[in-house]
Amino acid sequence: MNGLPQRVPVRAHHSEPVLDVVVPVFNEEADLEPSVRRLHTHLRETLPYPFRITIADNASTDRTPQIAARLAAELQEAEWLRLSEKGRGRALRAAWSLSPAPVLVYVDVDLSTELTALLPLVAPLISGHSDIAIGTRLAPGSRVVRGPKREITSRCYNALLRSTLAVGFSDAQCGFKAIRRDVAARLLPLVQDNGWFFDTELLVIAERAGLRIHEVPVDWVDDPDSRVDLLATALADLRGIARIGGALVRGALPHAGLRRTDSAGSPDGLATQLARFAAVGAVSTFGHLLLYAALRPAAGGQVANAIALLVCAVANTAANRRFTFGLRGSGGVLHHQVRGLVVFLIGLVLTSGSLAALHHAAPSAAHSTELIALLVANLVATLLRFLLLRAWVFRA
Repeated sequence: MNGLPQRVPVRAHHSEPVLDVVVPVFNEEADLEPSVRRLHTHLRETLPYPFRITIADNASTDRTPQIAARLAAELQEAEWLRLSEKGRGRALRAAWSLSPAPVLVYVDVDLSTELTALLPLVAPLISGHSDIAIGTRLAPGSRVVRGPKREITSRCYNALLRSTLAVGFSDAQCGFKAIRRDVAARLLPLVQDNGWFFDTELLVIAERAGLRIHEVPVDWVDDPDSRVDLLATALADLRGIARIGGALVRGALPHAGLRRTDSAGSPDGLATQLARFAAVGAVSTFGHLLLYAALRPAAGGQVANAIALLVCAVANTAANRRFTFGLRGSGGVLHHQVRGLVVFLIGLVLTSGSLAALHHAAPSAAHSTELIALLVANLVATLLRFLLLRAWVFRA
């Protein structure tokens, strides 16, 4: 599948809606009308583009459908979408898939996030700077009012994501997000979850694919009447994290073909990659020898070599990822490092084998002879490392 085309700005004069603001609801007869009218007023007064508000009702059993239908009839920019099954993710998937707007937005019906952040949220997508934009309650500059239970739950959840899935975004579940339609068209079929984990899964796949995620600090006030079941949501999120984590370990997370053509890796040929790899390798080899010389008196030859090679292998993989093969962002970092460690083990066998062979042939070999043997073994391991990095670790 071909990569996404280069981002371009949304043209200034647009007759059709540029923004489609989706409000997913389930049994929200009390909040729906005042929230939609407040959102509609704000968009009319502040947004310099045509817009649409889509009320995505996922199987409400109270008066929500009747209120949504009336709002759609009264407000020119409002529409109503009725789904027969529950699930916030299912509602967003349906509304975003059907929308023709170039920028798709999602806000919680309680409007806990201050609407003044809406224009900063969508501006990077309209301008062509970013692929996805999210509101964050956990970044410097955010102002949040909520109880200790929700504060602790939110911070623990996002800390768990960073520690298990190595994500770079700070707030996965703030109900305030936007995405370009071309990105949504490719991402939505890859997201399996239809509930509360939908946001997290979409962001993880996007980040692993190297798409650009913009974060906007928000002012956020907790809704004391929220109907979210924290325990059930937490359990579902844990199952989702386990599923995504398993896919990452197996290298099975679906993101192929999503990378932008303007950030799809190094366009350089083999000669340029070899030159850059050689420069990184020279620095790594020198660093390895320095670490080995420093550690050997206390740790012994084999242990000093293993530690020095491990430290340099991690740094070498990161440097080659960025400078030699031109990969940006945190997408795939964990996967690349795991494969890089496999290459490290191969290098360890080569260099440790050279030391073992030297000690067997000349038990009283001088320290300088050990360094020469390691240097030769490192050169062989370096050549093999380049071939494996190019053909396996960083293969497109």
